[in-house]
Amino acid sequence: MSGNLTAKEFKLLELIEGSVGERLTQRDLATATGFSVGSVNKLIASLVEDGLLDKMALTEKGKEALEPYRVRRAILIAAGFGERMVPITLNTPKPLVRVRGKRIIDSLLDALEAADIEEVYVVRGYLGEQFDQLRYRYPNVKFIENEIYNEANNISSALAASGLLENAYVLESDILLANPRLITKYQYETNYLAFAVERTDDWCFYVKHGAIDSMAVGGLNCHQMCGISYWTEEDGRKLAEDIPKVIEMPGGKERYWDEVPLRYCKDRYRVTIRECRREDLVEIDTFAELQKIDPAYRL
Repeated sequence: MSGNLTAKEFKLLELIEGSVGERLTQRDLATATGFSVGSVNKLIASLVEDGLLDKMALTEKGKEALEPYRVRRAILIAAGFGERMVPITLNTPKPLVRVRGKRIIDSLLDALEAADIEEVYVVRGYLGEQFDQLRYRYPNVKFIENEIYNEANNISSALAASGLLENAYVLESDILLANPRLITKYQYETNYLAFAVERTDDWCFYVKHGAIDSMAVGGLNCHQMCGISYWTEEDGRKLAEDIPKVIEMPGGKERYWDEVPLRYCKDRYRVTIRECRREDLVEIDTFAELQKIDPAYRL
């Protein structure tokens, strides 16, 4: 984080910046931020005094204050085979599978486009040439080749993109995004999207002192991981150093890339949780789940 805003100042300014054309009241801002109306009023008064707001609109100074927090790029990890989605993935990479007529990856690309994130990279491997079709709808997309996708876990995709992880989203490309507003043009700190659960059999996080303390497969009273994260400039540089080190460790190629900052090198990172709702996105893991979501595959 290279800016000078407090977390509350950032949240309020980002909300106002993203609501151009809407008439937000202090009560609207309180509801959206979770702050009290009194806190919102004090914040607005302070930001007006500092020249960042003019009434309820960002000034040029306010826009400049947000600029250090702008998301510069997005990396979509899309190299894997999708074994549990057989038979549909025998001829089609999982991110390109259509759900109710739309490719899974399109829900992510559309959200990135709406957030004005123009630098977008897709890390491809299995049936990689099929991703060329994306350029008809998304001409700005660039491709990164993962040459070892079939002999390593997704840490190999992170390695292929390791020089591009500063100020960047990293997204698993098999996520069907129902709430595109989760992809915003500004982010305050390194974080993972996750939602609170009483019990899960999936990857999850335990939080301590406001940051992720550990990750596990299955847990109680934890946060379920959603496969979308953001990395600041500083943490992106650290990942570029740490990913090659971890992949060279014994068994390193078998690791998931998230284990680099959250397990093997976790003392070098402070990663928070960005809360979302279970219904905001769906990760389609199996062909049975695909059939449940899209009846066309039941035939």
